[in-house]
Amino acid sequence: MPKSIAIVQSNYIPWKGYFDLINMVDEFVLFDDVQYTRRDWRNRNTIKTANGPLWLTIPVDTKGKYHQKISETTIVDTTWPEKHWRSIVHSYRQAPGFRYYCDELEELYRGATDRSLSLTNHRFLSRICEWLGITTRLSWSSEYQLDAERTMRLVGICRQAGADVYLSGPSARAYLDETMFASEGIAVDYVDYGGYREYPQLHPPFRHDVSVLDLLLNTGTDAPRYLKSRVGESV
Repeated sequence: MPKSIAIVQSNYIPWKGYFDLINMVDEFVLFDDVQYTRRDWRNRNTIKTANGPLWLTIPVDTKGKYHQKISETTIVDTTWPEKHWRSIVHSYRQAPGFRYYCDELEELYRGATDRSLSLTNHRFLSRICEWLGITTRLSWSSEYQLDAERTMRLVGICRQAGADVYLSGPSARAYLDETMFASEGIAVDYVDYGGYREYPQLHPPFRHDVSVLDLLLNTGTDAPRYLKSRVGESV
């Protein structure tokens, strides 16, 4: 059977489309051997509140570090899990799905003591995958030998992982050189993030571009039904 792979930087409690991409491939590589970008999704995301979107941000050390990798990024404030958990409880305790995940989610936050941003992101990603019934293998780019050139790094990971198909987000169309993949016999495909169904959201107006926690806490065990990759499955 052909093997599919995606290679993406780790994000903190990302939106549902990120988990659709994970579920669509056989291996999902956390590409954390690249530069950490400030004011990005690596260490922050939004939840819905009665007063609108709220950013939950993990405080990290970036002072004076211009070529810092995601894998080298450290967390500088150990109080962030308690702060984030309080915000989530305040915003979602009346949501229909809150009771399904409350205890496990609280445990997840209270146990988030690692200083590594990459390991912290992996902690949340792997547990959320379990809740969504996603069994894709999560690996690290550090497990592979990396080329210096941008696209060839991706091609090299695909080749070493034995992948036949590389699945990418749609924005990569602007810079990916597909001929490099083709020369290694690797097909390139792009995920479509359009056409998501709305779900009952506690705090209107509806927004798709929020953390997957919003989906889980609003819909409970029905959450997988709102992933495009799970439509038609018995979940």
